[in-house]
Amino acid sequence: MTTTEAQPEEHEHARTPRPGQVQGRVALVTGGTRGLGAATCRSLAGEGAHVAAGYWRDDDEQDVEKFLTEMAADYPDQRITAHEGNIADSDDGRRLLQEVIDRHGRVDILVNNAGVTVDRTVAKMTDEEWHKVIAVNLSGAFFMAQAAARHMIERGTGRIISISSVVGETGNIGQVNYAASKSGLFGMTKSLAREVIFELNRAQRPAGDGIGLTVNAVTPGFIRTGMLDTIPDKVLDRLLTQIPVGRLGMPEEIARVVCFLAADASSYITGQIWAVNGGLDM
Repeated sequence: MTTTEAQPEEHEHARTPRPGQVQGRVALVTGGTRGLGAATCRSLAGEGAHVAAGYWRDDDEQDVEKFLTEMAADYPDQRITAHEGNIADSDDGRRLLQEVIDRHGRVDILVNNAGVTVDRTVAKMTDEEWHKVIAVNLSGAFFMAQAAARHMIERGTGRIISISSVVGETGNIGQVNYAASKSGLFGMTKSLAREVIFELNRAQRPAGDGIGLTVNAVTPGFIRTGMLDTIPDKVLDRLLTQIPVGRLGMPEEIARVVCFLAADASSYITGQIWAVNGGLDM
């Protein structure tokens, strides 16, 4: 249960502060110190948010320190922290969220990004391999969203954004556990989007014309991150022929959509699934 904070340093490439679409908001990004999560943290910080990046103890501590150092250098006016926690454990997930609230004062934006893969055909998949992926990708996202929703309903505003996958829409050989977990996020997103508005109305705090409390999901296609390292080159080459734009996506392209959905001005978008996949599924 480690918490660390970026320390600003002199840096010739430090960004010039400017009003952004999430200016002054506090964002918690699970799995936020590398890959797509790190790109999301950078995008949010670039638009003015203070960022708390969640990570698991199996992550390389050097990677976490590198992330914090680079973020502090590039965004010296933002408060950047990193928080260790196991979101697959409901109690630890709630502790993680509370830790961020204690450090930053509140959480305005939750990005459920943390995810794992354990690829195996159905015939060979073990019970443990099934449960591990569901526990992190689906149950973990639920635990974090549940805790964040309670906090946001009390405040009357917020954004919950879950990172799903095109595999949740199309399925994929050897990824039945991953596909099931990511597809499950669709139902969770739509149901929670309805429930938070119901709870706001019941508390006589209707969203109305304000910032609102929205819940959405993003479904990336095949993105150039470490998750693709387990895919054989021949399989990856075949995948590229199926993507109309003819290339893998970049983490920054997903982060851009997350940042858009997190913005105050996106209050009329809720319960939606945003596909960013180069035309792979259309």
